[in-house]
Amino acid sequence: MPNPARSRVRATVVLAAGAGLILALSACGPSSVPAGPSPTGSTGSAMPDAHIHGLSVSSETGQVLLATHDGLFDVTKQPAAKIGATNDLMGFTGGTDHGVLYASGHPGEGSDLANPLGLIRSTDAGKTWEKLSRQGESDFHALTATKSGIVGFDGALRTSPDGKTWTTVAADFVPAVLAGNPTSDTVLATTPQGIRRSTDGGKTWTTVDSGPVVQFAAFASPAEAVGVEPDGTVHTSADAGASWTRKGKIQDTVQAVAAVKGPEANPSIWAATASGLVVSTDGGMTFRPADPS
Repeated sequence: MPNPARSRVRATVVLAAGAGLILALSACGPSSVPAGPSPTGSTGSAMPDAHIHGLSVSSETGQVLLATHDGLFDVTKQPAAKIGATNDLMGFTGGTDHGVLYASGHPGEGSDLANPLGLIRSTDAGKTWEKLSRQGESDFHALTATKSGIVGFDGALRTSPDGKTWTTVAADFVPAVLAGNPTSDTVLATTPQGIRRSTDGGKTWTTVDSGPVVQFAAFASPAEAVGVEPDGTVHTSADAGASWTRKGKIQDTVQAVAAVKGPEANPSIWAATASGLVVSTDGGMTFRPADPS
């Protein structure tokens, strides 16, 4: 099957790390396709049997990374290949095509990192991690990168221009996911009460009154965003999350979402589900099993 992420057109990949509905992404084999307008299924690739916290897709190389309870995996390999040390990567977000990855969470067996991890950064696609700040203090379950810095939630909402110095932001919500774009200062926070939106890198927030209640969100570009409800219903936005259009539905439990801007009119929308990876190339109307190899 053609891989929409193999385009050589440079793209912005923004991740949504699942802070809820974190289930096991099982190893796959063909599964029955549920009836409905937007069928999905499992991928034929061997997947790590671990809790999924984040998903990153590179349009430059086609590489697909999964951040899990047991570390980072490249599922482009068969079977999935472990990258770097074992750490529970609760918070996970990337820049453009895996150029810079940020993470948080807890150290795993054999790791020499502090517990909790605080904010760590990788510039070699997850092979090694640099300690930036708040080691032994923060486990950021929601994390994203923006043009002006980092936004994270560790029980408090915090912003940082450099990943080292932090400012606590007054917020009356608890985000499941923070979604941003490294070339924009717009940030979306998914909450049970609806979408919150910031246009200044997370410093101030407004409520998207007409928006859906989504659990996962991602940006494909500064303007193009995707949101997924807990039941798998997909919505897209062409104005950076200010307004939304309902699309199709992912017929499986979603654990993480990524959106990739490519040469097509619609960005590619990727989802890690309980059965494997699925992808949409028609703006979220339909999803099919993805073969990232």
